[in-house]
Amino acid sequence: MFVIRHAADRGHANHGWLDSHHSFSFADYRDEDHMNFGPLRVINEDRVAAGAGFGTHSHRDMEIISYVLEGELAHSDSMGNKVVIRPGEVQIMSAGSGVTHSEENHAKTLTHFLQIWIIPNQLHLQPGYEQKTYPDAEKRGKLRLVASQSGEHGSVTVHQDVRLYAGLFGPDETAHHNIGYERLVYVHVVRGTVHVNGHPLSAGDAAKITAEERVVLSDGVDSEVLVFDMAALD
Repeated sequence: MFVIRHAADRGHANHGWLDSHHSFSFADYRDEDHMNFGPLRVINEDRVAAGAGFGTHSHRDMEIISYVLEGELAHSDSMGNKVVIRPGEVQIMSAGSGVTHSEENHAKTLTHFLQIWIIPNQLHLQPGYEQKTYPDAEKRGKLRLVASQSGEHGSVTVHQDVRLYAGLFGPDETAHHNIGYERLVYVHVVRGTVHVNGHPLSAGDAAKITAEERVVLSDGVDSEVLVFDMAALD
């Protein structure tokens, strides 16, 4: 089954300093039909104004991935991490038994990033933090594993049976991803346009894929894509 969710159908909140689009039910956007897809709970496309950000707040029992597209994001947390996240980097914070953090745009230009939440396979884990860089050359015309349960191939570690891939695609570049038995796949188009199994998708669009044998990405134009390969929740 191949189900498309168009960008315009997402939830939207504009707080002035923050312009956010929600792929799944979040905050004041309540959508019982889009609570999660397997363990994938949140994809928020956030644009944070210069000098603004999320003040110190707490999380627990959630795997939180930040994927910066433009600008930079300053991160500080109760584990002692004080870092800046930039395009090409993937950051994961395992909130586990509880952590506080802040995310702020200290630059003079807008920060555009994806905030991704994944439901962990265990509660009350030891909080953790990891951040790695993935050059464009590793994603050009292919799917580069950037997060996995085992941390294999240099990916960051996520406490769930999820494999997250990132890829960049132009008109003459094609990638195939085989789907295992009873796996769920969620494709999110970060920017540009691309065909997913022959269906044209644009920035902000997504596809929920079940009971299919593979995903084919083709005919991209300045396209950046995230592909989540996941086990269904029990």
